[in-house]
Amino acid sequence: MRVEITPLTIDRYEDVHALWVQAEGVGLHDYSDSRESIAAYLERNPGMSFVATVDGVVVGAVLAGHDGRRGYLHHLTVNPDCRRRGIGRRLVDGCLDALREAGIAKCHLFIFNTNETGIAFWESVGWTPRTDLRIVSKVIDGTMV
Repeated sequence: MRVEITPLTIDRYEDVHALWVQAEGVGLHDYSDSRESIAAYLERNPGMSFVATVDGVVVGAVLAGHDGRRGYLHHLTVNPDCRRRGIGRRLVDGCLDALREAGIAKCHLFIFNTNETGIAFWESVGWTPRTDLRIVSKVIDGTMV
């Protein structure tokens, strides 16, 4: 199986979104994960998100970007049939390289406390769980979720 890792572009949205929908542990929202919102995110953070394909079929994807100080990864997903082959690690490495090139020295991600598979993956590739922080959110426009 030859896996190709390339920058994620909006023309792959439907395939990537379908992968996210079937993935356990990925929280999707109608507005923030719409084609329009993802297109804007990719435009704001060019060359930082990646897709993995095998024979042209999407088997993995990750979003990455930064706020000028810290990097953030979102929605890392690898098709269950393709896991444990280094695809997730390669996707993450691509993001971290792009963030490093942009001068970003630290990266965060959000993960559901119940996503044991995801937590195990992140710890296995050297990420450190934080117990000193709590995430709080507020919807600022009732149409957005």
